[in-house]
Amino acid sequence: MAEAPLSPRSAGVTARSLLPPPALCGFLLLLVLVFSVSWAVGSAAGPVAPGLHGTGRTAGGDGGDGDGMEDMPGMGHGSGG
Repeated sequence: MAEAPLSPRSAGVTARSLLPPPALCGFLLLLVLVFSVSWAVGSAAGPVAPGLHGTGRTAGGDGGDGDGMEDMPGMGHGSGG
């Protein structure tokens, strides 16, 4: 059987099928735009809590129960009420 030569139209269809759909490209562009605007607004706003620092403890390093309430007043364990 003889092979039929590919027409330029069928070659364009295969190249077009390799590209993602335009809706996907538009969605990805919109996603990048939203994240970049959100990053810019966050940078302009600055830190949310500039005085907030970690406790300096490592996880499980103090031998406590790890609930983080050891230094809160009125949180005595076993007080019964």
